[in-house]
Amino acid sequence: MASTQLILLTGATGYIGGRLLKELETSGRRVRCLARQPQFLHPRVAAGTEVVQGDVLDPASLRRALEGVHTAYYLVHSMQGGSGFQEKDHEAARNFGQAAAAAGVRRIIYLGGLGDENRRLSAHLRSRHEVGEVLRSSGVPTIEFRASIIIGSGSLSFELIRALVERLPVMITPRWVQVVAQPIAVTDVMRYLVAALDLPEGGHRTFEIGGAERVSYRGIMREYARQRDLRRWMIPVPVLTPKLSSLWLGLVTPVYASVGRILVDSIRHETVVRDNSALEAFGVRPMGIREAIATALRNEDRDFAQTRWSDGLSAGRVRREWGGVRFGNRLVDSRTITVAATPEAAFRPISRIGGQTGWYFGDGLWTLRGWLDLLAGGVGMRRGRRDPQQLAPGDVVDCWRAESVEPPRRLRLAAEMKLPGRAWLEFEVESASNGAVIRQTATFDPVGLWGLAYWYALFPIHELVFRGMIRGIGRAAMTRQIGTRELKAGAKVGKQGKSTVVPP
Repeated sequence: MASTQLILLTGATGYIGGRLLKELETSGRRVRCLARQPQFLHPRVAAGTEVVQGDVLDPASLRRALEGVHTAYYLVHSMQGGSGFQEKDHEAARNFGQAAAAAGVRRIIYLGGLGDENRRLSAHLRSRHEVGEVLRSSGVPTIEFRASIIIGSGSLSFELIRALVERLPVMITPRWVQVVAQPIAVTDVMRYLVAALDLPEGGHRTFEIGGAERVSYRGIMREYARQRDLRRWMIPVPVLTPKLSSLWLGLVTPVYASVGRILVDSIRHETVVRDNSALEAFGVRPMGIREAIATALRNEDRDFAQTRWSDGLSAGRVRREWGGVRFGNRLVDSRTITVAATPEAAFRPISRIGGQTGWYFGDGLWTLRGWLDLLAGGVGMRRGRRDPQQLAPGDVVDCWRAESVEPPRRLRLAAEMKLPGRAWLEFEVESASNGAVIRQTATFDPVGLWGLAYWYALFPIHELVFRGMIRGIGRAAMTRQIGTRELKAGAKVGKQGKSTVVPP
């Protein structure tokens, strides 16, 4: 497929669609995204990517979106429960297929789910297969990929496994934990989806895709625990109904409570590759479960660094959100303050944090934390900084290390003290109509129950220190701005007068 031909991407705000968008943009493809609320997608797309308003349940909006499109990705599927979801899935696919045919689209690429059609599947797995049939019935050549569990940082299945293993030293496991799947890394899914653009045109094709090995959910959880250095015991029970299992998931992983029944209903079915034609048609050689989990754990830091926690929080001069805000298993304390200063002036005290400057609040508490860290065999607070004014990636900042330095916009520090988990401290500065907005985000990735206990036990100290820090940084930014203005005024006055510059 020529890079100049237009691609329509649906589901660009979702997990798979969002990643595919970046892959397509990076490869230089012309992309148009369909979104019900374009304002949420505009900040995420590259300069050359179109975003159009539309809904798969609104045929008129699809006609506009599909005009001039060569290939369309259909990455839409309901995860809601209740009656009628299959009819809506069918209606959406039918609308899309008919509009694509009318617009002269040459190909539809669809991502569905694995499952043996000769057996009784769950309603959601069955619906995924039926959506593929509806798209094919439109007459537009359709490439359907059927995938097993997708392993990647932030994916629903991976975060479910992560939450269970991190929070439960002992698990009473139902029978579905023994069901065999063929999990595939999200990076391999991306490779298949992009490679489908270059298949010869014409005809429908269905490809089953999975990782290099078959493994049960129990095996996946054991491998995750091994890579996180967690010891976990799993006690199987002969009977645990889907309803009881969903309640169990809702208790242990509350973020997935609304879809727990759907998940259990689907993962009770074996999802393995029986047709290896994908390996013959594409140059993709999927990785195994060990490498897939290791890749997810490595990439989640990069993905998290690209995610702005405070975007979804309400505005205010000083704002606090913590405890209930999560990224997977991570705990987040996110705050903002607006200062009457330029972004450059707002970033200066951030770039000087630590060392001789201190932490803008509670230096005695930081010193105490450093001594406790030394007693535990850690680095403590004794290392200071290489330069009191400037930071570069890799520089030490007391018990932290600079991971990302992008003046005057962003600083991200990774903790190197002894912790039952991993921690980051991030500062971001944005221009505002009345000055600059400073965002301060503390993130903790706990290991097991000890990690969770550590975070919540220190809540009063976190509340005190993090609130004081951002206010101290705000005051320092204002002081620096005042000093800069007075310095400029003094330069204009020259010998005719004096100026008092307040030191930062």
